[in-house]
Order: sequence, then C-alpha cells, then structure tokens
Amino acid sequence: MSDQILYPKATAVWLVDNTSMSFEQIADFCGLHHLEVKGIADGEVARDIRGADPIANGQLSREELEKAEADPAYRMKALVGKHQDLLKVTKKAPRYTPVSRRQDRPDAIAWFLRNHPEVTDAQISKLLGTTKATIDQVRNRTHWNIGAIKPVDPVSLGLVGQLELDAVVKKAAEKKAREAARKGGDGATLAPASETAALEAAMPLDDDLVSEQGAAQDYEDQPADAWQGEEEDEEA
Repeated sequence: MSDQILYPKATAVWLVDNTSMSFEQIADFCGLHHLEVKGIADGEVARDIRGADPIANGQLSREELEKAEADPAYRMKALVGKHQDLLKVTKKAPRYTPVSRRQDRPDAIAWFLRNHPEVTDAQISKLLGTTKATIDQVRNRTHWNIGAIKPVDPVSLGLVGQLELDAVVKKAAEKKAREAARKGGDGATLAPASETAALEAAMPLDDDLVSEQGAAQDYEDQPADAWQGEEEDEEA
C-alpha cells in the first residue's frame, strides 16, 4: 500500500474513469479495498463524488501512471508533497517559559489562588507550564521562597496573553455555575431549628385550636376541690 493520499475516493473515481489499471492497483494506491473500487466502477459506490486528478494535484507522476498501465503487477508510489504534512497528526508542544520568567510563576499561581479559586490546578498547570506540586506548595505556603511570593497578574508578568487568560477564567466560571445549578436542584433541605421556631411563632393559629387550648388551660387552673365535685356528680 502506498503513502496515504488526499481525496482517496475521488482519486479512485478518476483512475477508474481515465485509466486501464486493475482494481487492485487502484485500491493499493488509494488505500481502499479492491471490492470498494469495483463498486465505484459499477456505480454503486461514490456516485456523487467528482473525480480528482492525482497528476494535476501533484500526488502522482505521469511516469508512474504509465508504468502501472503497462504492468498490472506494478504498484504506484505517490509523490511526497506538501499534502503529506497536512495528514500528520501534530501534537502541541508543552508551553515554554523563558528562564528569566520562570521565577515569576509562583507569583502568578498565587494570583490565581486568590482571585480565581474556581480555576482548577490542571488549568493553572497547563496555562503557566508549571506542576501540581508547585501549586500545592504555594497554596499550603510550603514553597521554599514563600516569603517573597506575592500575587501578580500573569498577563503583566508576560506569562500568558489576555485572551488566553480570559478564556480559561470564563470556562472555569461556567463550570462552577453549572455545578451550583445542579446542586441547587437536588431538593430542599431541612431548615435550622431557629428558623422553624420563628416561622411557627409568626403563623396564625386556627380558631378551634385556640378555643380547645383555652378550655384545657382553664380546666388545669381549677382547684382540686372542683375536680372532685365534678367526679362525684358524674358518678351520681
């Protein structure tokens, strides 16, 4: 199989329509299965795809094409061009901080911890190019230079750009708001006893309940002789 090419199906469509190569040759060059190429030739696959000339777009030389048409066993080799760079997955390099600025990172960490506690350690570490251990040392005041550390805006220190800082702070604030909204919707909790007592004192009582409570209080306030007299009347 040759190097990966751009627009493999469109290229296969063009090769099927404009060359006499076998399905296996086209499949090998385009990185497809030979049955898929057969489906293209039969009109069952890629019917709406317009063919792309690999010679015009710099992926194949005329000489390679002629060799393949002359020899069914020949396998074409794609030209190595600028398009190969587009197909490579590039990994973002770690943030580089100049040596002269590295001593300022604890100040920037302290600024984040004081002004934006919602920003996670992972976000701070990625933004400033520092480690979680350093962040913990600044937070716990165990850093070797803690006496000289003072919160300073990382933008003014030249460690990050303003737009990049705003994006990180905004993302952290939105995440915090979502978590607060989710916690707020979990359901009502029990109110403190002081609040419930004040609420009960302010609530008006039912008239029947008030009358019953008053009668009970009057009965309790009567002397013992009155209770005995009532009991004797009931027995008679």
